[in-house]
Amino acid sequence: MPPPPPDLNPGDCALFLDIDGTLLEHAAHPDAVVVSANVRDLLATLQHDLDGALAFVTGRSIATVDRLFAPLKLRTAGLYGLEHRLEPDGMVELADEPPDITALAEEIEAEFAQQDVHIERKGPILAIHTRAAPHLLARSIALVEEALARLPSGYRVLAGNAGVELMPLEAAKGAAIRRFMAMAPFRGRHPVFLGDDTSDENGFEAVNQGGGFSIRVKPDGVTLARYAVTDVEGALDWLGRQVEARRKA
Repeated sequence: MPPPPPDLNPGDCALFLDIDGTLLEHAAHPDAVVVSANVRDLLATLQHDLDGALAFVTGRSIATVDRLFAPLKLRTAGLYGLEHRLEPDGMVELADEPPDITALAEEIEAEFAQQDVHIERKGPILAIHTRAAPHLLARSIALVEEALARLPSGYRVLAGNAGVELMPLEAAKGAAIRRFMAMAPFRGRHPVFLGDDTSDENGFEAVNQGGGFSIRVKPDGVTLARYAVTDVEGALDWLGRQVEARRKA
């Protein structure tokens, strides 16, 4: 496992955060996660201390992120960068569901009817969550891999710890991080990215190339992240230490 991350100078860093499995514990259903007041307050303080150089980079839609963290709003790349809100109170660049994905989603919903599997339709991304039915993960992966041959070019399959997603090739957290880093208040800072899953590896690669700090939560196997924390509690503790260091400076 990579070593634990060092403490950072908030004045030099831009912070990018995955949500599920990083800031919040996973739940059997994606809508069952809970955001505590402590987590919300921590993020608000970090946003202030970083002069706004803080963004979510997540597979969730921006609308869902806003519901979870209300009333807090941060800069956000949703749907792995297919949606963006470049300013906390700015307009959201949305991504619609193509007809091919609509048809596929309906097929898969029929396949798993009466099963403890959650099908999440996120515009051009189709996610199958099997955390409550791990024995169906292999079947879920097979279904989307079979569908890939029938879809127009430009899609890929990404299997995770408890589900699988079908998404456009341009859905990449690394590209979202680079976009933020090219604009104020991120520009000129060292990027820092915390994530926990296969989908975050692309973001770790971008951060490493940018001379930043890549941090994986509870790594399982090989990772591009240069640092690691053992769990969500460890990630929140580390973020809290960055706040405390700022207060003592």
